Amino acid sequence: MTKKPIVPADFAHFSSDWHMSPGIDTGSFVFLSGITGVRADGGLSSNPETQFRDALDIVGQHLAAASLGFDDIVEMTSYHVGLREHLAAFMAAKDSVITAPYPAWTAIGVTELITEGALAEIRVIAKRRCGG
Repeated sequence: MTKKPIVPADFAHFSSDWHMSPGIDTGSFVFLSGITGVRADGGLSSNPETQFRDALDIVGQHLAAASLGFDDIVEMTSYHVGLREHLAAFMAAKDSVITAPYPAWTAIGVTELITEGALAEIRVIAKRRCGG
């Protein structure tokens, strides 16, 4: 199996700072590491829905770097600080980019994320429609 790192140019420093690949392309599947709403410039909105929309925008940028889009997501896991408090805002942001047929999704409540102030982290697995 070949593995190709997915590293959008604006986020290249994350790879060197954290010693990980933001995404891995196996040819058939693309696996994205957890993505928060921290923008390329390091900014993080204090508004929950804006933060979730930023996170999903960044997910979209990573998918685009692999020549994929939101319709190619087959599984999504989201980790939330304040899951029940912010679920409606997360759903509104998610539903603005992810449409039927929906991917499998698991939402998990956690006490904290690696970036102070981050309210959600999103991991996705996407599948190529033609096997690579």
